[in-house]
Amino acid sequence: MQAARPRPAELQHLRPSNLAGAVAVASVGVTTGAGIALALQPRLFLWAAGQVVLALALVQWFVVLHECGHDTLFRTRRLHPIIGRIAGAFAAIPYACWTRIHGRHHRWTGWQDLDPTTAALVPRERPRLERVVVNVCWKTSIPLFSVIYRLENYWHLPRLFRFFASRTERIRMVRDAAILVLLYGLVIYFVGPLKMLVTFGPALVLSLMVEDVLLLSQHTHIPQHVSHGAAVRPFPAIEQEEFSRSLRLPAWLSALLLHFDAHELHHMYPFVPGYRLHGVAYSPQNEVGYWGWIRAAKRVPGEVFLFQNRTESGWEI
Repeated sequence: MQAARPRPAELQHLRPSNLAGAVAVASVGVTTGAGIALALQPRLFLWAAGQVVLALALVQWFVVLHECGHDTLFRTRRLHPIIGRIAGAFAAIPYACWTRIHGRHHRWTGWQDLDPTTAALVPRERPRLERVVVNVCWKTSIPLFSVIYRLENYWHLPRLFRFFASRTERIRMVRDAAILVLLYGLVIYFVGPLKMLVTFGPALVLSLMVEDVLLLSQHTHIPQHVSHGAAVRPFPAIEQEEFSRSLRLPAWLSALLLHFDAHELHHMYPFVPGYRLHGVAYSPQNEVGYWGWIRAAKRVPGEVFLFQNRTESGWEI
């Protein structure tokens, strides 16, 4: 691997293709279908296998949503809102809310209080109950964080309206959120609450547990700046490496997740599709092995891991 960071102009050949995007979506579709088929089986072993496969599919749909939000899954851009809304339905995130908040996240990475996905982690005095809940959930892998991540960043419409004043954007957010609520209501009504719970419930919990680790690994416990209300400039994408972390997953799993684990490269080169990131000849400075990082991070109390950084805590994770 070369030592110098490639310039964005050197990576213009790593562009999306409709074929690669279609293969990725087809792969997730097959995984989803296989998971549902297994989850509907009466035998316990097959049902349990179905939950694992479905959990993988739900994480994959989240990754597909992520790619669609960047317009990097297909060469033909008009396909992204279509596939993105399907992926959003599986990921429980309204597509219009995702694209606007995630775009703001990339713009303000490095400024903890200006990035809407990290603003809640800015150092402040916290009630004892909040700290206890955070510690327990982090230690026991109760997926509190990926749930709050969704609710606060993509479903909390009054909060989103504070970020985005455009009437058109607000209408799109409300529309996409309302469509998902209606869709979920109809599915539960026709399938039945108990059937839905048995078929999808454990898989949903498993997927959220996985996403807790993936999402919190990306920027948490890394030193970032706080603007304190001052006018500051965003860090250019190529400079966002120091504020991001990459978990090195097994090669097969990384491929299934469109190299979602290569988070530093994604922030540095957000125009490169996830399935092309392996073509970037650069080894990021904060890339760590997934298992070693998980074990180290789980040894840190949740309140320290979330609300401090490694400079403050002394934990090098």
